[in-house]
Amino acid sequence: MTEQIHKTIIIGSGPAGYTAAIYAARADMKPLLLTGMEPGGQLTTTTDVENFPGYPDGIKGPEMMTDLQKQAERFGTEIVFDLVNEVIFSEEEKGIHTIKTSNGKEFKTYSVIISTGASAKYLGLEDEKKYAGSGVSACATCDGFFYKGKDVAVVGGGDTAAEEATYLSHLCNKVYLLVRRDEFRASKAMKARVMKTQNIEVLFHHELEGLSGENVVEKAHVFNNQTGEKRELKVDGVFIAIGHKPNTDLFQGKLDMDETGYLITQPKSTRTKLPGVFAAGDVQDKIYRQAITAAGSGCMAALDAEKYLMQIFD
Repeated sequence: MTEQIHKTIIIGSGPAGYTAAIYAARADMKPLLLTGMEPGGQLTTTTDVENFPGYPDGIKGPEMMTDLQKQAERFGTEIVFDLVNEVIFSEEEKGIHTIKTSNGKEFKTYSVIISTGASAKYLGLEDEKKYAGSGVSACATCDGFFYKGKDVAVVGGGDTAAEEATYLSHLCNKVYLLVRRDEFRASKAMKARVMKTQNIEVLFHHELEGLSGENVVEKAHVFNNQTGEKRELKVDGVFIAIGHKPNTDLFQGKLDMDETGYLITQPKSTRTKLPGVFAAGDVQDKIYRQAITAAGSGCMAALDAEKYLMQIFD
């Protein structure tokens, strides 16, 4: 029996992966999508999504991802709920890539679309899980609107935290910025912007130790790590802004990455350094990190893969 070689395999099942699958399936590439440990990606941990075009009344994150999955399946995408634990990339044009999963399966393909996403870093507090989607967020652009006119706290001292705090200052009544050191790690420009924003109060040497509230966040419990003094901040939301980690451990030493682990793609393209290997979504985008931009790059990856397959089989 001849071993099946897929035209394309998609690793990851967030907006980038499912959009790539939709476009690939419609191009008769008969894609196979391997979901990973978290089918649907980060949006499955999001309650209301109100900034994705086409949903005037908003939609729940898990519901939206189910819709994308159904759309991909409608056009013939084969979806396998499994975790990839090894990839063996070919470096040759027309080469065959091998993908192995935790369930002992092995797949071969002429092209691979990587859309494994990135995971927000959290502090590790139990309350972060307890209030996830109910006052705890890692994306001000995604969720800031829900806190319009309210008081919130942002945790972090780098550019991400400074950007989140500044963004929220335009929506919220008051923004507390908790910085555990005595200075920012953010750039001078971002620091200056924060310090001149009147409704941002910076609390240096402060850390978050817990949250409380009935069903939703009502208070943030913080402490001064120099004096030990504790205080309660009455807030409706807490934004954890200590960075993201791209899910690229699987590709270490195989593909080019930047210093923080994001996959590097060629300019105006989703192509990686290897023929037939493409990357889309948050796994290669540390700037925008939105569902709609991930979906757009998923479309690009499918079109790039289609073009590659047409060239090698022409």
